[in-house]
Amino acid sequence: MKKLIAMTLAIVMASSASAAAQTYPSRPITIVVPFSAGGPTDTLARILGERLKDLLGQTIVVENPTGAAGTIGTARVARSAPDGYTLILGHWQTHVVNGATFGSLQFDVMKDFEPIVLVADCPVWFVGKASLPANNLKELIAWLKANDGKATVGIAGVGGGGDVVGTYFQKNTGTKFQFVPYRGAAPLVQDLVAAQIDLTFGQVAGHLAQYRAGQLKAYMVMAATRWPAAPDVPTIDEAGLPGLYASFWHGLWAPKGTPKEVIAKLRAAMVEALADPTVKKRFADVGQGIWPRDKQTSEALAAHHKAEIEKWWPIIKAAGIKAE
Repeated sequence: MKKLIAMTLAIVMASSASAAAQTYPSRPITIVVPFSAGGPTDTLARILGERLKDLLGQTIVVENPTGAAGTIGTARVARSAPDGYTLILGHWQTHVVNGATFGSLQFDVMKDFEPIVLVADCPVWFVGKASLPANNLKELIAWLKANDGKATVGIAGVGGGGDVVGTYFQKNTGTKFQFVPYRGAAPLVQDLVAAQIDLTFGQVAGHLAQYRAGQLKAYMVMAATRWPAAPDVPTIDEAGLPGLYASFWHGLWAPKGTPKEVIAKLRAAMVEALADPTVKKRFADVGQGIWPRDKQTSEALAAHHKAEIEKWWPIIKAAGIKAE
């Protein structure tokens, strides 16, 4: 009798889930960006939201629960109902770095999310306030050594991506500087332009407009080739510090257990949105690169996510980088 009841409940639940998937979406969808409004990830979400609204026929709400290097917002999505109405636009820090720098999290960066699609890619670069006397990386390293431990480097949260690449930079150049943590990229950039801090490591998209306006200096981009949005900035290899490439790649995830039919609808809408000429131009304007069409799949996101964890976790743990 108990087995019969259990089987009946399973059938009912499966039927309900299938019916819900068929009518999806029937109400607004929330995309969580676990960083401050106005930052590069927030900008991506709002560009996509405008196009997805037409493709899915529902309002796309972007929310910004900030704090703890993005883990507060990420945890919220992990605990949300797996119905496709709460998603996260995350990236290298939220789904790779945080899993290594935090001693314990309320979620598993791999197991608690359903991958939907790879969205955008943007390398890390090293930029500074316009008044810095150094004009290239060699001069900057000399200036940092001359001001041993006095320079300030803004980072979006202790133990985040900026902390990781900044620590790597110090160990490989023999320099020392002070990290200044922020709750997000937008306030960090404001202080950098105002010369309240000296430097930052961040994704190109986070500072591109200010760089183009001559408000910041860029010393190198941590990629194998020059980035199309800033072709005059040398690569880390060209600047004389070869070895490590770092990128804030973005992906869209849903909570674990979200129906496959819902994931498929979201992925199809995202692929169409990313192919839209207006979306492509707006991404390019803010320094974001769209992944090739053959990489715009759930499987590609899952594979890239796994590969990045295998690459970065040993580096982070060997460096002893911890979130606070």
